[in-house]
Amino acid sequence: MVAQRTAIAPTRDWQPILAAFEAALGKDAVIRRKEELLVYECDGLTSYRQRPAVVVLPRTTEAVAAAVQICDRYNVPFVARGAGTGLSGGALPLEDSVLIVTAAMRDILSIDLDNQRVVVQPGVINNWVTQAVSGAGFYYAPDPSSQSVCSVGGNVAENSGGVHCLKYGVTTNHVLGLKLVLPEGDIVEIGGPVPETPGYDLTGVFVGSEGTLGIVTEITLRILKAPESINVLLADFTSVEAAGATVSDIISAGIIPAGMEMMDNFSLNAVEDVVQTDCYPRDAAAILLIEIDGLPAEVAASRDRIAALCQQNGARQVTVAADPEERLRLWKGRKAAFAAMGKLSPDYYVQDGVIPRTQLPYVLREIEALGQRHGYRVANVFHAGDGNLHPLILYNNRVPGQLEAVEALGGDILKLCVKVGGSISGEHGIGADKRCYMPEMFSPADLETMQWVRSAWNPKGLANPTKIFPTPRTCGEAAQAATVAFPQVERF
Repeated sequence: MVAQRTAIAPTRDWQPILAAFEAALGKDAVIRRKEELLVYECDGLTSYRQRPAVVVLPRTTEAVAAAVQICDRYNVPFVARGAGTGLSGGALPLEDSVLIVTAAMRDILSIDLDNQRVVVQPGVINNWVTQAVSGAGFYYAPDPSSQSVCSVGGNVAENSGGVHCLKYGVTTNHVLGLKLVLPEGDIVEIGGPVPETPGYDLTGVFVGSEGTLGIVTEITLRILKAPESINVLLADFTSVEAAGATVSDIISAGIIPAGMEMMDNFSLNAVEDVVQTDCYPRDAAAILLIEIDGLPAEVAASRDRIAALCQQNGARQVTVAADPEERLRLWKGRKAAFAAMGKLSPDYYVQDGVIPRTQLPYVLREIEALGQRHGYRVANVFHAGDGNLHPLILYNNRVPGQLEAVEALGGDILKLCVKVGGSISGEHGIGADKRCYMPEMFSPADLETMQWVRSAWNPKGLANPTKIFPTPRTCGEAAQAATVAFPQVERF
């Protein structure tokens, strides 16, 4: 396998490096106080923590390039970070690393409604894009549950999806072009303002590369015309298997909803306790939320056909919401599902596997059995239409050994996904969390090929090292490290 030549010094003289950062970016853009660095010691996967040595906050492409060039000159590893909402440890710092945070790069640079595109900086929040163009009848389709706080740059790094990815695709389907800073500090532009450009699809290579190939500084996005009509259906079932079978039947009927989400009884009750939508029947074994959009006649026909399929599979009731406020109320609980788990448990560990839709009933039964075997409650919330599962394992990180145990349970769930022909990630990325499971899905030759690509873009291995690919110390090391207080040496 191609070796990543990451030279990370155990100790280093930071004074000249700090002086270089301050000269290039300004003193206000360099964070080095220990108490301030604590803010950046983890991303949304809070079980894994490591304080970086330095954080820098560039505001322009040129400032990002200057920061990366300094890291290259001093052979310092760096990690890019957006809003820090990632759930796989992709923005987890390394000891003695520089964290390059793009959160201050928040400008929408241009809006071209005639050609349906928008150019943004990476720190722009996901739903700001829709807010900027909704008055003209457009919207930006990728909508992660964290869209009110996650940044577009992070979405690009992780190739994020969301509720509407079933019909409209994930982030890569809506990125036309990128301006990048490569790991040695060069500024390049790939893709362009049109959907197809000659040569290798470098944009496709970069989206989802998790910061290992460089740092994005400008993103050209495709926006869509808002549909004329939208309906949301809520169907409740007395068994999870019946809800899963309904998902397969809807797709088999040739109907592609804009979104199709499922929550089990555990999840929907947690949501009702916190959000109080008064929409979700608490005694249902599972509910489906199905959104359909398009021309009014098309929506009406699809709505009736979907309702009939739900009833054929034993749905007790099918509720239809056409009014915008009613639709929002139905979706509110699903969007808050992860946050609602905080009422039930001090910590949760979320996984992100993908399976064929036809395997939903079997896999959900197996996940329940795995939870019972390991002794942990598992709530299931997921993008049912494309088989993207988000099992939430509830635990208490303060109890010694529980993090290691839920990591093992999460690993068993990922192996189950691969076993039935699925994947270990749909939209959260691999990061530090799932790298040890890459060999479950890929052969040594597959992994070597990926490493060749990474080494071509990132020859020194300084850009987000240790992420995505397994190392001998990978499995369980994060959990073990989380139980030990990292010694922080005063460096400044």
